[in-house]
Amino acid sequence: MSDTRKILEDIASGKLSVDDALVSLKTEPFDDIGYAKVDLHRKIRQGSSEVIYGEGKSPEQISGIIRSMKEHGQDRILITRLSKEKADAVSAEHDIRYSEISRIGIAGENAPADGVGRIVIVTGGTSDIPVAEEAALTAEFLGNEVMRLYDVGVAGIHRLLAHKEMIFGASVIIAVAGMEGALASVVGGMADCPVIAVPTSVGYGAALGGISALLSMLNSCASGVSVVNIDNGFGAGYMASMINHVGC
Repeated sequence: MSDTRKILEDIASGKLSVDDALVSLKTEPFDDIGYAKVDLHRKIRQGSSEVIYGEGKSPEQISGIIRSMKEHGQDRILITRLSKEKADAVSAEHDIRYSEISRIGIAGENAPADGVGRIVIVTGGTSDIPVAEEAALTAEFLGNEVMRLYDVGVAGIHRLLAHKEMIFGASVIIAVAGMEGALASVVGGMADCPVIAVPTSVGYGAALGGISALLSMLNSCASGVSVVNIDNGFGAGYMASMINHVGC
């Protein structure tokens, strides 16, 4: 008998209160597979299951973590920063969909799109698309409708203004840009919804691998702009999904 089933039976028999059961469920043990301690009940605590960060892990380790998750009933699994070579190796054991541009792997189907509105993802340039796609696929996996608006940076701002209806209709916007990172401030000055800024490592020497864009975004004078780490498309997509599900 699983620990979860025992807890539920104890509630039904009156041996355990609902409040005590909730605490027990939130602290139920992880699965220790030696090289990883798989958090089986993160969805109960945080609303979304554990995500596998693929960089630095071997294909065998990734496959083992997926196996543990599946054995414990997790039928939707997201893997980030997954190289093509690792994806090919993992696919020998597990059926995954792989996006090479975003380095995202997905086992199972996306959650149904049940957010309160639409997430719009905007990039300054084409070079920012890999980070934007990491955000987009993460948000779609978590159950959101996503619209993409790519290559509309401030060097040709008329391209952004030509799609202002999309900006005005969003419930959350993710603004992805490198170089000086000005796009987030422009979008933040137009939108009446939260804007999540993602600095990318795109740019010449003084861009400092994304630090210049990061500092520009942190210093934005537009209200309602928050900032995630450099190239952190996953973090932006996850946060946007949380915002888009408030009240659901």
